[in-house]
Amino acid sequence: MSTGFVFKDSDDAASKFALQTFGPIYTRITNPTAEALEKKIAALEGGMAALAVSCGHAAQLLAFSNIMQAGDHFITTNKLYGGSVTQFSRQFKQFGWEVTFCGHEDFAAVEAAITPKTKAIYCESIANPGGLVIDLQKLADIAHKHGLPLIVDNTTATPYLVRPFEHGADIIVHSATKALGGHGNAMGGFIVEKGDFNWAESGKYPIISEPCDSYHGLKIYETFGKDGPVAGMFGTQGKTGLSFIIAARVLGLRDMGMCISPFNAFLISMGMETLPLRMQKHCENALAVAKFLEKHPKVSWVRYAGLGGDNYELHKKYCPKGAGALFTFGLKGGYAAGKALVDNVKMISLVANLGDSRTLVAHPASMMHSQLTEEQRQAAGAETETIRISIGLEDVEDITEDLEQALGKASSGYP
Repeated sequence: MSTGFVFKDSDDAASKFALQTFGPIYTRITNPTAEALEKKIAALEGGMAALAVSCGHAAQLLAFSNIMQAGDHFITTNKLYGGSVTQFSRQFKQFGWEVTFCGHEDFAAVEAAITPKTKAIYCESIANPGGLVIDLQKLADIAHKHGLPLIVDNTTATPYLVRPFEHGADIIVHSATKALGGHGNAMGGFIVEKGDFNWAESGKYPIISEPCDSYHGLKIYETFGKDGPVAGMFGTQGKTGLSFIIAARVLGLRDMGMCISPFNAFLISMGMETLPLRMQKHCENALAVAKFLEKHPKVSWVRYAGLGGDNYELHKKYCPKGAGALFTFGLKGGYAAGKALVDNVKMISLVANLGDSRTLVAHPASMMHSQLTEEQRQAAGAETETIRISIGLEDVEDITEDLEQALGKASSGYP
């Protein structure tokens, strides 16, 4: 929990500030507890390096700050967490960063939207709120054809279910607040770098590839990239580098300051130790609850990749261990019935979170997606009647019994 760390002497301090040696300096930039957590998520994702930050939104902001300047542009699928939609379309616009939203399967539209100012393609691996599995490889192929990185939010899936680097992703971001921590008790976020994207080749990423004035002309990619001398220190010269993470840490995090609390890093690290056990139970419970709801006379539809349907093949390709804890459903009574359901659950909690050890329910249109237009909500899969549920680790019969009693009180609009 220390804010700063003792240097051996002035030469040691100078070498660390000049990025000539690694080691803790000040907790806004480096912290030993956070570093241990970063190594853990980098190993789980199969990446070269990672950066832990204060939350998932901070991870997205830092990741894009590495590559975007005023007037630049990126492309994303429209199946997104509502907070990401507003961050991309409002806050990023304030910086002069432009975004194009495309249908998650409209790959022709994604490619057509690329301009000389486009710097990345972005998506979620399993989309929030609907639990939709996205075709990562097709998006990666389009991105790499045009010399662009694919950035993937792997929050809902976690590396237990999906490892995006194996399907062409170059950068992964996480809200560690969700399933990685797993207990709803600590905010955090991650950026993870695969390490083999060439940030200098196209000349489109000068923040990483060109001389940095604040480090006396240091070229971050030349020094820390896949062919740089620092990569060689790790025995990986010519294969992997960590220039993206270095830039995010010593430029973005240094200047904007959204560092993770060491205590939150400790809690998230403890949570991650049970990740495979929790995720398997989440998937088993979610499939059982989805099947229960699918057969219920008051439920009009259930969207869960594990049930089959159009998204089933992508589920089997990208996350064969399970389709995750998250899915959506709608009631025949529409909005009024859905409101009655979320107001009458007892064991299940009405909470704007997911990936918790406890089952959580939410009404996206009036909560996480409430700032969006109706068109944006429809595109994201958060229609007015949509109920989002994140299935926890309780006995599945307890979950279904609570839903049954709440559905019994959600009678409005039923025949």
